[in-house]
Amino acid sequence: MASVTSLSDSVQQQLASALSASLPEAAGADPLLRRSDRADFQANGILALAKKAKANPRELATQVVSQVVAGDVIKEIEVSGPGFLNITIADRAITTNLAARYADETGRLGVPFAAEPGTTVIDYAQPNVAKEMHVGHLRSAVIGDSVVQILEFTGENVVRRHHIGDWGTQFGMLIQYLDEHPHELDHKSAEVSGEEAMSNLDRLYKAARKKFDSDEEFKTRARRRVVDLQAGDPKTLAMWQKFVDESKIYFFSVFEKLDMEIQDPDIVGESGYNDMLAETCRLLEESGVAVRSEGALCVFFEDVKGPDGNQVPLIVQKSDGGYGYAATDLSAIRDRVFNLKANTLVYVVDARQALHFKMVFETARRAGWLNDDVTAFQLAFGTVLGKDGKPFKTREGETVRLVDLLDEAIDRASAVVREKAQDLSEQEIAERGAQVGIGAVKYADLSTSANRDYKFDLDQMVSLNGDTSVYLQYAYARIQSILRKAGEVRPAAHPELELADAERALGLHADAFAELVAEAAADYAPHKLAAYLYQLASLYTTFYDKCPVLKAETPAQVENRLFLCDVTARTLHQGMSLLGIRTPEKL
Repeated sequence: MASVTSLSDSVQQQLASALSASLPEAAGADPLLRRSDRADFQANGILALAKKAKANPRELATQVVSQVVAGDVIKEIEVSGPGFLNITIADRAITTNLAARYADETGRLGVPFAAEPGTTVIDYAQPNVAKEMHVGHLRSAVIGDSVVQILEFTGENVVRRHHIGDWGTQFGMLIQYLDEHPHELDHKSAEVSGEEAMSNLDRLYKAARKKFDSDEEFKTRARRRVVDLQAGDPKTLAMWQKFVDESKIYFFSVFEKLDMEIQDPDIVGESGYNDMLAETCRLLEESGVAVRSEGALCVFFEDVKGPDGNQVPLIVQKSDGGYGYAATDLSAIRDRVFNLKANTLVYVVDARQALHFKMVFETARRAGWLNDDVTAFQLAFGTVLGKDGKPFKTREGETVRLVDLLDEAIDRASAVVREKAQDLSEQEIAERGAQVGIGAVKYADLSTSANRDYKFDLDQMVSLNGDTSVYLQYAYARIQSILRKAGEVRPAAHPELELADAERALGLHADAFAELVAEAAADYAPHKLAAYLYQLASLYTTFYDKCPVLKAETPAQVENRLFLCDVTARTLHQGMSLLGIRTPEKL
């Protein structure tokens, strides 16, 4: 089905035409149309245009109004104040537009695909091999997954990349220990859970570290093994691969609990760029972008200086010949630009890495790998805080394990579901508890602008009141209950009916879904979608309180209000899905 032009777009087009007719030099100018509490929409752009044209803003506004023909979409337009335009939409237009969205058999609610989709690589959810995921990994995973869903929904070709930490000197120690104690991981991966697999690795790491610190001969053998690993020794690489596979069992179990789909081909860790590192360094040195300084290959920046006033370089290759993170990140950029043909690279990474990525991106620009046609962007996120406003830690001051945090969220949510459940089985309560608990954690993260810190408060997250996913899920479940109670009476649009204020507000907001999705995609901003959905649920609550549905005055009004309910439910369902959150039919 073709996309549906939103009411605001229709009004925008009419105003632009009227403005152009009234003031030819303003052709193509933005009328600055916004939702308003004084009317359905208000256009504020005339003031600035009149000032530029040295015209009287109120007179120009009056002229524009005379060019607008009230009819199918615009019911009324009037000049307000010094030159604002207040616009009221016809009830028929609201219902007709929603009916067109409702009729979209693809389930997209008439949301168009982007006119010129490109290829975006999103680097997110980057756990480390042999280390348990903690609360710090939560934001990268949740934000990145939602951005992926939103961009794909707009038609963008998205390539997922999970840049896992799977390389480095500690692997020589681990592999050597495993070589000397082969039964430490002697089990079939399919027979253990992800958490058991990571527990095995954790135990192995601690044992290897203890031996490394206490046994000089073992330390020598371990360091020799690092050289073997970097040189590509087949036996060492095979053991390293077994080690990585064990970690992946755990990663997949955590991502499954987070209700996120992670595919093995999308996991390209630090090791995936080993073959490119030497060439990356050669290209940078030959082009003069990087220079040798005290034996290391460095890139210097005028605006990056240390406390002593000296420039702090990006070290691409260490003086001993080893490669740093910069070499891997720059090689990854080369791969993503020249092999994956990406137009945009998005890195969902902790804000504390901002300086590193600023230097890496600037180096890539100097080398010509990034330019006006290929851009890189760090979607930086803030810190997860405890209720006390300090970085989230256990009582013992340890980093909180992500699995423990998710399990507690599910337990809390299951208690809420059990309290409200009327006709749910134990299995259904468990399923809903997981959907509500994980949804609560995700929504708390996604409803906050990524670059801000946020407080992790499970009591608030699973509350039925306020800006929480449970509130949105409950609104959706309430609508499903009404639709079930309606029995044989089906939702149907009746454009001929007048709408109550609460119906109008709900309908106009539901019609804005496509614009909001486009804005969230353009700005990589799931929090804007979350805010839209919360407002939708709030407007539905007002509608539910003020407009009887099944006990409406006429059969046509019953059908029309059921139709408004169902459009709202479908919008909530699709929007929540883009945030990676389930919408249970019953709560």
